[in-house]
Amino acid sequence: MSEVMPMERSFISVKKIILRNTLKHNGETLLKYRIEYPEFGSSCALPCLETINRLYMDRALEYRRYCETELFALAITQYLEDLANGFPVRIFEAAAVFEATYLNSCALSLYTDRYEYAGGAHGKTARDSQTWDLRLCRLMELRQLVNCPPCHNAYVLSQVEAQIRLQPDLYFENYGELIVSTFNEKNFYATPKGITVYYQQYDIAPYSSGIRDFLLPYSECVISPQELCCTR
Repeated sequence: MSEVMPMERSFISVKKIILRNTLKHNGETLLKYRIEYPEFGSSCALPCLETINRLYMDRALEYRRYCETELFALAITQYLEDLANGFPVRIFEAAAVFEATYLNSCALSLYTDRYEYAGGAHGKTARDSQTWDLRLCRLMELRQLVNCPPCHNAYVLSQVEAQIRLQPDLYFENYGELIVSTFNEKNFYATPKGITVYYQQYDIAPYSSGIRDFLLPYSECVISPQELCCTR
């Protein structure tokens, strides 16, 4: 199954490919999964897109393998325990959903959220992201896109803290320490308005606050991926 997702003012198109299944044991549904992954296309000859497409397809197939083997085995174990104790059947769930946030002729950016429910009060979501330089066919780093004084890390953390102060009740009380100790330079993606950095669930805020993200608008020292790759 696929869905075409055009993005205005872009030379790159993206198709959403979906893998899904419902797994049963002894006639009982124990696991449902839905995995999305992108397939990028272009009217221009961009060999890098073939490499990127293969990467995301392989990731999706590997996650499907995990769902149908390891996660399903856990679901069966949980089912047998619940059955023995007279508990209701709990259906495990897995989902991978991507969002293409920035697309043009020399760069693209996206993130993927993976959600898993394996019993308990609620599931867990983890995010990963990539920003690609299509001309060099390699990932861009945060330090390449944020070059603000005194250094890119210090600038990012100062902007994160300033935005948290606008709604501090959404965060743990010791957020000042946590934004430093849990900061990961790989946790960013590009948008048409700026670079967004994010923290995983529980890093700096409770579950109810979700994954927290912070936009750094483009400026003299926060540059867009297109500006970076087009200056080479």
